[in-house]
Amino acid sequence: LSQEIDRLIDLSLEKPPSASARKSINENVRTIVQRMQEFVVDLDPVKQPRAVFDPSDPVVVGRFVALALIAQPRVSLKELEQFYGSGVYAIYYLGSHSNYLPISDSETPIYVGKADPQTDHARSPIEQGNRLLRQLKDHRRSIGKAASTLDLADFECRALVVQSGWQGAAEDYLIQLFRPIWNNETNICYGLGKHGDDPKTRANLRSPWDTLHPGRDWAHRDVTVKDARDEEKIVADLMEHFENQPIYSTVDEILKVFFVGLRQL
Repeated sequence: LSQEIDRLIDLSLEKPPSASARKSINENVRTIVQRMQEFVVDLDPVKQPRAVFDPSDPVVVGRFVALALIAQPRVSLKELEQFYGSGVYAIYYLGSHSNYLPISDSETPIYVGKADPQTDHARSPIEQGNRLLRQLKDHRRSIGKAASTLDLADFECRALVVQSGWQGAAEDYLIQLFRPIWNNETNICYGLGKHGDDPKTRANLRSPWDTLHPGRDWAHRDVTVKDARDEEKIVADLMEHFENQPIYSTVDEILKVFFVGLRQL
């Protein structure tokens, strides 16, 4: 192992790797380190927990907040009621669009997100403002404008009002668990949360979401703007994603993953 590590170090110094190669090496080395740490633990005849349960750990808090979101009832995105609060939310697809059939009417959301409070240290839902509602309404408007490819009646959502400061940790866990196809982090059909800008000052490309679901005027009025990816590439990426990513059909399946992640031995 020492010789192999020395070889990799010498090789990287001799010929600095590209950004993509460096990222790949980084991930592989981290995987090896994790396996070696697990191996050292297994060598000890006295068992020890894989991790100490720490309720103050942001990752642990995020996990439990995410679980609390899944416990909330799903409601129609089209018929949202007024409510105060900031926190986290998930949007679900129930329709027959061919690209989304693998997750249609499942417990795997098509998009998750967070809404920050209107003041950082807001202590009550009223002080937080109606940030969750505003965020969901913003997404509802975007989906509604894509009426040629999407039906707003085919969407449901869950929302959870969260104590200010913990919404980010919960969003991170939800993205890691579900890898929603409309989220930027999944890097497939991103762009739902993008807001309009003047095409004369636009320096970026049209998002895959706007390519697949035309309707927002600001994303299409300038014919010189190019797609970040063509539709064929987006669809191919979606199919590959569904082949490799778990799709949760029931809440019980999500709970099993949640419980496994909490086991110490």
